[in-house]
Amino acid sequence: MEVIKMKSFVSPDNIWVLWAVVTGWAAFSIYLEQKYNWASKVSGAIIALVGAMLLSNLNIIPVESVVYDQVWGYVVPLAIALLLYQCNIKKIWKESGRLLIIFLVGSVGTVLGAMIGFLALKNVVPDLNIVAAMMTGSYIGGNVNFAAMSGAFDAPGELVSATVVADNLLMALYFFVLIAIPSIGFFRKHFKHPHVDEMESIGITEGETVAANYWGRKEISLKDIAIAIGSAFIIVAVSVELSTWFKAIIPLSNPFLAMLNTLFGNQYLIITTLTMLFATFMPNFFGDIKGAQELGTFLIYIFFVVVGVPASITLIIQKSPLLLLYCGIMVLINMLVTFIVAKIFKFSLEEAILASNANIGGPTTAAAMAISKGWSKLVGPILIVGTFGYIVGNYFGLLVGNILI
Repeated sequence: MEVIKMKSFVSPDNIWVLWAVVTGWAAFSIYLEQKYNWASKVSGAIIALVGAMLLSNLNIIPVESVVYDQVWGYVVPLAIALLLYQCNIKKIWKESGRLLIIFLVGSVGTVLGAMIGFLALKNVVPDLNIVAAMMTGSYIGGNVNFAAMSGAFDAPGELVSATVVADNLLMALYFFVLIAIPSIGFFRKHFKHPHVDEMESIGITEGETVAANYWGRKEISLKDIAIAIGSAFIIVAVSVELSTWFKAIIPLSNPFLAMLNTLFGNQYLIITTLTMLFATFMPNFFGDIKGAQELGTFLIYIFFVVVGVPASITLIIQKSPLLLLYCGIMVLINMLVTFIVAKIFKFSLEEAILASNANIGGPTTAAAMAISKGWSKLVGPILIVGTFGYIVGNYFGLLVGNILI
């Protein structure tokens, strides 16, 4: 029996209205996250995703439209470029050496978790290699890497939606664990914790939400906006042309060349590499652009709205429990590797917590946790180190996804 699809209230070709819905809901999600503590704890990404799911499942907006294709094709690449403008490799090593080391250790834990989880669940979860690539990118970098990997491996929309739900639920649960760890006697006994001690000695008062605190108002000029957006378009355009050229000239005659074709023919990898090089070797130019991170983050929220659109609630109920288990395996291995190595090599408790947080949630959540805990001396370094995860996350994600095919 053929299933008759109901027409949505907003038609797929009503471009302006759909763009208004997508951008408006992304903006409203950010507003809620910064206005209310409950929304800050839930996260704007979940609000954006769940809201879009409801709108599409209630047939208010369509599940397919050229607008969504434009978000994948244009918005996501621009977001990747904008979010890497502060990623000066020299600065990362100079200012954040210890945090970078334990962060990279945790990244290895993420890769191990992806592979162990794949071996355990590959027979019961379809397309698990694609999930492994997306989650490796996400659990080393952040949302931007998840977006890049889902595009790089042409992940089905429903699989992306189900994975995002499982990912964000697990991530939220893990953040509660990380927030609680400094007050648990076992960890206080076995790790040094200078920043916790400092805060307990002087006390701290709570103010606005963590999101509002982190994304506070900053000075920004017309020139900043123009340079940020203009340079992002140029970087993406050059990257797309380069990736197309590499894909055309690198043959597929053997597995090694096929791997090179996949890597160098991937526009997301070229965008990442080019932006990293510009940020490192032109730090005075790119490092001085105000507002790039804010613009890039807003674009990522638009991506999460679009990710929620094709989600079948029934499918997510069916698939997410297993995907939640897979994400749980990755997080558990990341945590074990990070904290065991931190203990052996005498890293502080705060360094281990923030490094694991930056792996699983990205620089924004790690910096937000440091802010909420009052570990002000670690806010800048973990933000820089977590941003470095945006770079290596794409490399590791592509590597894992191709190995597990």
